[in-house]
Amino acid sequence: MKSLGLIGGGLYFEDLELGTSWRSAGRTLLEPDLATYINLTWFTEDLFTDLHNSASNAIGGRPVPAVLVMAFAEGLIASTLRRTGLAFLNVDMNVLGPTRVGDTIHVECEVIEAKITSKGDRGLVRTRNTVVNQDGTATLEYSPLRLLKLRSALTPAS
Repeated sequence: MKSLGLIGGGLYFEDLELGTSWRSAGRTLLEPDLATYINLTWFTEDLFTDLHNSASNAIGGRPVPAVLVMAFAEGLIASTLRRTGLAFLNVDMNVLGPTRVGDTIHVECEVIEAKITSKGDRGLVRTRNTVVNQDGTATLEYSPLRLLKLRSALTPAS
């Protein structure tokens, strides 16, 4: 398995053979992040908005909605698609545990599917993206399918 370590630039289809892995930088989720998400989306579920009646909640502390965690994860790996990503086609997502305000997350990615499209000028890549907190606990796993540029399609044939 090839590990690319910490990535800061766009990866082409050819860079992402099966088993290739990398990780993102980290980011701490803050109270203003949660408040902004709630206000922008009107996602006003009591679990995320009622601090005084939270004793009966199944999740303690200040949980962050899983979709927001995935959005932050996508932001953390966005640099890997700089000028190479063409489309986000599909995603499967599983919540493995709570992510809370104050957690610092990073994303560990591994290529689990890669094939060239029938046109031959781009490729489909599915990764397993695992969101991991500061304690090393995986809290979210999702597998997006993306359409990526081929480096070889950018080079004129000789």
